[in-house]
Amino acid sequence: MMRFWFVFIFMFLPAICWGQIIVKKTGGGAAFPLVSSHETVIYYDARDYGVVEKTACLLAEDIKRVTDKKVSVSSKKVSSEYAVVVGTVGHNAFVDRLVAKGLLDVSAIRGGWEQFVVKTIDAPVKGVKKVLVIAGCDRRGTAYGVFTLSEAIGVSPLYWWADVPTKRKSQLYVEHINYVSQAPSVQYRGIFINDEGWGITPWAGRTFDKELGDIGPKTYAKVCELILRMKGNMLAPAMHPSSGAFNKYPENKLVADSYGIIMSTSHCEPLLFNNVTEWDKKIMGEWNYMTNKEGINKMLDQRVLENAPYENIYTIAMRGIHDAGLVGVPKDKEVNLVQEVIADQRGILKKHIDSPIDSIPQIFVPYKEVLDIYERGLRLPEDIMLVWPDDNFGYIKRLNNKEERSRRGGAGVYYHISYLGEPHDYLWLNTTPPALMFEEMRKAYDTGAKRYWLLNVGDIKPGELGMKTFLDMAWDIDKFDFDNINNHQVDFLVSIFGERYREDIEDVMNSYYHLGFQHKPEAMGWGYEWNNEHVQERMTDTDFSFINYNEAEGRIQEYDRISDKSEKIWNALPESHKAAFYELVFYPVKGAALMNKKMLVAQQNRWYARQGRTATNYLADRVKSYHDSIDYYTDKYNSLLNGKWNHMMALAPGWTATYQKMPPLTTIDVPQKAEMRIFLPEQDSPLGKTTLNVLPCVNPYTRKESFIELYNVGKQVFTWNAKTSDSWIKLSRQNGTTQLQERIIVSVDWVKVPVGERITGEIEVISGGRQEKVYLPVFNPAYPTVGELKGWYVEDNGCVSINPGKYHRKVENEDIKIKVIKGLGYENQCIQLGEAVEPVQNPRRSGEAAKVEYDFYTFNAGSVTVYTYALPVFPVNSERGTCFGIMIDNGLLKYASNNAKEYSGEWRENVYRNSTINAVTLNIDKPGKHTLKLICSDPGMIIQKVVIDMGGMKRSYLGPETTIVR
Repeated sequence: MMRFWFVFIFMFLPAICWGQIIVKKTGGGAAFPLVSSHETVIYYDARDYGVVEKTACLLAEDIKRVTDKKVSVSSKKVSSEYAVVVGTVGHNAFVDRLVAKGLLDVSAIRGGWEQFVVKTIDAPVKGVKKVLVIAGCDRRGTAYGVFTLSEAIGVSPLYWWADVPTKRKSQLYVEHINYVSQAPSVQYRGIFINDEGWGITPWAGRTFDKELGDIGPKTYAKVCELILRMKGNMLAPAMHPSSGAFNKYPENKLVADSYGIIMSTSHCEPLLFNNVTEWDKKIMGEWNYMTNKEGINKMLDQRVLENAPYENIYTIAMRGIHDAGLVGVPKDKEVNLVQEVIADQRGILKKHIDSPIDSIPQIFVPYKEVLDIYERGLRLPEDIMLVWPDDNFGYIKRLNNKEERSRRGGAGVYYHISYLGEPHDYLWLNTTPPALMFEEMRKAYDTGAKRYWLLNVGDIKPGELGMKTFLDMAWDIDKFDFDNINNHQVDFLVSIFGERYREDIEDVMNSYYHLGFQHKPEAMGWGYEWNNEHVQERMTDTDFSFINYNEAEGRIQEYDRISDKSEKIWNALPESHKAAFYELVFYPVKGAALMNKKMLVAQQNRWYARQGRTATNYLADRVKSYHDSIDYYTDKYNSLLNGKWNHMMALAPGWTATYQKMPPLTTIDVPQKAEMRIFLPEQDSPLGKTTLNVLPCVNPYTRKESFIELYNVGKQVFTWNAKTSDSWIKLSRQNGTTQLQERIIVSVDWVKVPVGERITGEIEVISGGRQEKVYLPVFNPAYPTVGELKGWYVEDNGCVSINPGKYHRKVENEDIKIKVIKGLGYENQCIQLGEAVEPVQNPRRSGEAAKVEYDFYTFNAGSVTVYTYALPVFPVNSERGTCFGIMIDNGLLKYASNNAKEYSGEWRENVYRNSTINAVTLNIDKPGKHTLKLICSDPGMIIQKVVIDMGGMKRSYLGPETTIVR
C-alpha cells in the first residue's frame, strides 16, 4: 500500500497502525484524546486557505461517523485543554508560533510540495495540556494530513462513493507521534470523467441533483472530496455533449478551488475550452485555425481571463471538435500550424496570468494523430509537460527518449480504465489488472514521466478500485512492486469486510481480473466497432472453443465459481456492509459472469442446433435468463440504499456496441422419438457410422481425463449402457437414462495400464439399437518415467505448452533482471525479460545475454512452430524496439517482436485479445530432452505463454493448457 495511507481495520485489531499513526480505543501514556471524556476542539486559522477550513469540518464529521459524538470546530484562539490544530505553515498563527518556539520542526517540508507534519505536543501554551498538530507546507499538504487522520480512525476515502461503512467506537486516542510525510512521487495526480452519458450524467441529473438536471457544483463537490481523500489533486471534468461544460456553471470552479483541486482538461480542450458544447458554429464560425484563427483565440482568451485566478493546468495545441483530428489542414502544413497555435496560446496565458510562462503548468498530449505531428518535427517549448497517452487499452504508446528526459517541463501519462472507441469500447466494468497498470506506470515513472498522471475513470463507478490503485501509486510508487501489487486492492477490501474473508476475496479478485484480461466482458459479442466495413458491432461466435481444450466451458465454470463465492460472502455480511460489497465486488463479478455465460451459451446454442441436439432450445431459454439477470442485478445496484445510485449503473452501449442486446439464438423442431448421439472432445461433427470415434490420446505425464458426451436428438428419454474392453479404463458411469445430455468421464488406472507407446482401449456405448464404439489411445512408454520428468514440460498430443512464469533457469547479468509478474496474462503469470529502462541486449551473444530457460521433453523430432504470446506493449521510446530471441537448445536463433501500429488491423486484434502472437519455425533434432530459451533483446518484453506446435495444435483462443509433468 502507498506510504502512510491509513485504513482502519475494524474487525479484529484493537488499534490501527499504518506507518507512523496509531489510533486506539483506550488512552494512557502520552496518547492524545481525540474523543474521550475530555472535550477536544478542532482549530483552524480564518486567514488560512478555504480547503483547510473545509477539511477541518470534514474531520469533525468523520469523527462523528465513528463515535457519534460532535466535535467543535473553531477559528478562534486555541484555548481548550485538548486541541487539534489544522493549519498551513505561514498561514496559521498558532502553527507559526510553535515553529518559532522550536516545538514544531517544519524544516523538512518548508518549501515542499503537498507535504505535512503530524505531531503531538504537550503543554505548548498556557492552558492547553496537549495539542495534535497537522501542519502542511501548502494547502493540500494540510488537507492530506487531515484525511490521513480520518483514515486512521476508520473513515475510508470511499465512505460516500462506495458506501464503505465505519466501525463505531466510543473513544479515540492518537498515540504520541512526530511524523513527517515525503513529497508525492508524482506532482499532478488526478482523474478524467469521460463518456459520462450512461452513468454519472443521468445519475446526477435525475437522482443526485434533480434541480440542476446535470453534473454541476453539487456533484463536483463530491468528486473533488473523493480526489482529495485519495491524495489526488487534479480533475479533468466531464466534457461530452450529454453533460454541460464545466464552465457553463460558474460555481463549478469555485467548488474545485474550495477543495484545493487543480483543474485540467482532456487532450482536445485547449486552454480549458470545451469545444464540444461551448463552440457554436452558427455564431462563431468553423473550428478551423487556418480560416478562423481570430474567432477561436477570442474564446480561448475569454476562458483564460475567467479562470486565471484559480489553479489550472492548461492543455496546449489543437485538435478538431471533440475527439477528432485537425480539419481543413493539409498534412504538410500541420506541424507549422500547431507550432503557430502553441505560440498564440502561450501569448494568451502571458496576457492574463501574472507569472513567468515557464511557471504556468501546461501540457501537450500527443494523442492519436497528434503523436505523428509531434514526431514530424514539432518544436515544443522546454517548459511544457509532455503527457504520453496509452493506446486506450492500457499500453503506453511512447515514453521519453534520452533527449526528452532532459526537458525542463517533464512528462506525464494519460491512462485508461474505461474507453469508448475502436476496436471495442469497455465502459461497463473495470477489468484492468492492477499488475498491468503497475507495469506500465512504473515504466513511465522510470523514464521520467513523473510530473502528471491522469486516469480516464469513466463514470468513477464502478472504477473505484482502479482509481484508488492509480492514485495510491501516484502518491508513493516505491511502495509497490510485482510482489505486492495484486494484494493492494485485496488488502483494501479486507480492511472493509474483515480478515476472515481474505482468502476468498483474494481468490475472487484474482480470477476476476484474470478472466477479464483474457477478454473483456463488453467484447464478448466478438465483433469490432468503428471499422472500415461497419460502425456497429456485429455479434458472432467467440474464438473460445467448446471443442478443444475445454476452453469455453472452463471459462463458464470459473465464472460460476467466483460468482457463487462472491454471493456467499455478500449473504454472510451484515446489512451495514452489503451495499459496499455489492458495488465493489459482487456486481462486477456477477455481471461479468452473466455476460460471458450469455454470449458463450448463445454460441453453444447455435452449435447445438447444427447437431440437432434436444438441448438446443433449453440453452436458448438459459441465454434469455442470463440476459434478464443482468438487468435484474443492474436494477438492484440502482436501488441500493433507497435509490442512492439510481441511473448510475447501466450497460453503457456507446453508439455501436451490442453486448447489452440479446445475441442471436436458434431454436429447432425436436422429433418425438429419442435417439442417442455422442460427442467427443476435439471432434467437431455429429459422430456416427461415418466417423471414427477416437478420444484424445492420454499419457501418464499429464494424466488428463477425457469424456464421452451422450446427447439426445428427440423429446423422449433414452437409456444406455457402457462397457470397457479393459479393466484399466475407468468410467464415471456405466449406465443411465438421459433426457438432454450427460457426460461419461473417462480416466485411466495408471497402475493397471500396460506399458507401450500404442495402447488402445475400447468403450462401447449402447442405446436401443444404436451401438457406438469409442477408442481410447494411450501413450505409456517404459522410458522416461514420470519421476524422471517431474517438473518438466512435455509433449502432449502434438504440443508442448509452457507457462513462462514457471521456468527452470534464468540467466541474468549486471544490466538485466528477469522478473515473474503474477496476476497478469493468459496463464495469470508472465515473465518480463528485463525492465524497459535497462540496456539493449545482443541475443546473438547468447552466453552473455539475459535469458530464461524451459526444459521440455518430446517424443518426436523435426520442424516445429513456436508460438509466443506476448503482451502487446509498444517500444518504450523512439530509440527502442520490441524484439526478443527464441532458441531451442543451441540451435538457430529466431526473433519475435510487436511492430503493430496503432489502429492497424494487427493492433486491433492484439488489444482485443491482450496478446501479440508470433510464430517462428525451429528444429528439434531428435526426441528427448531439450531446452527452450527466451533471450532478451529489447528489455521490457513480457511473455505470457509459449506453445511448441509439433503438428497437434487445435483451433482455440488461448491455446492448449500447460503440459507440465506433475
